[in-house]
Amino acid sequence: MNPSRLLLVDDHALFREGLVSLLSYQDDFTVVGEAENAESALSQARALAPDIVLMDIDLPGEDGMSATQRLTTELPAIIVVMLTVHDDNLTLFAALKAGAHGYLVKNMRSRELLERLRGLARGEAAISRRMATRILEEIRGQTEPFGFEEELTPREMEVLELVAARLSNAAIAERLVISEHTVKNHMKNVLSKLHLRNRHQAAAYGVARGWLPRPKERGKRPLLSPVAAK
Repeated sequence: MNPSRLLLVDDHALFREGLVSLLSYQDDFTVVGEAENAESALSQARALAPDIVLMDIDLPGEDGMSATQRLTTELPAIIVVMLTVHDDNLTLFAALKAGAHGYLVKNMRSRELLERLRGLARGEAAISRRMATRILEEIRGQTEPFGFEEELTPREMEVLELVAARLSNAAIAERLVISEHTVKNHMKNVLSKLHLRNRHQAAAYGVARGWLPRPKERGKRPLLSPVAAK
């Protein structure tokens, strides 16, 4: 059986070196590439067609959540597993919504990491038992399947567009002729509806879903008209 081909995406070179060293002793894995940011990850994924991408969330510029959504949309045959320091439910659910096939926390033992990655070949999700329990608890506690974002109002979309344009709350309030307190309330509602934990994730998610222009496109065309997201 051919070894699984991995692409490592993490901005810490020392961490990538440690993974390469660990995987080099495994006959069923081979590292075919390394990337330190989202654009490099997408470029290498297109060129190398790895079986698995180990994706960090905290990347410089575009984060790993947005990169995962882009990658899984363009190259659906590639399995993306988040490998991160974040150990909270909102980030876990956001990653799964973005298309990740697994979610592993960096403080796990190397033996467990290898076991989870090997489980992918058997059709298993690369998620620890503790994370799987959290998902079941979330599903049981909701009247709808988790991961369905609620529709944003036109005003919430306006606020999200301006957040993505990197305006402060004060600048957004001035632009929309509302109070800064109202801006904060709208942003709180956006995060709740999208099941995300901060404004950076919300902006990245909006870009990945195609609701907002990508950062390099801003300035080339006006912000989207305030229509509710679907």
